[in-house]
Amino acid sequence: MKVTALKAAYAAAVLAGTAYAVMVLRGPSGIPGLLEKRRLVHEYEQKTQKLHREIEQKQDRIKRLSDNPVEQEFEIRQRLKLAKPGEKIYIIDGVNQNGAKQDGSAPDATRPDATPKP
Repeated sequence: MKVTALKAAYAAAVLAGTAYAVMVLRGPSGIPGLLEKRRLVHEYEQKTQKLHREIEQKQDRIKRLSDNPVEQEFEIRQRLKLAKPGEKIYIIDGVNQNGAKQDGSAPDATRPDATPKP
């Protein structure tokens, strides 16, 4: 009798431990939580790589602008809309050099001067 009671207590303890483990692993901090954290880590690694690429591109552009005064002058004139003395700049109907309107919409296809120039 002593042995059967001991075996029953042991079986009950194993069963309770197994039930607890299943509940913990299925809960929000168990396997689903682990998978979600792995997904977030992967997503953040991708964002970090993208940001590193953007930083490299911007650093290259800064270096290119600092090494080339002609390109630097062009960028300054384009952004600040500056003109040299005696120079005339014509802005036609809010269309930029690529043929796109300044507000971001597509150029008017009926106008012959609105086609993008290669």
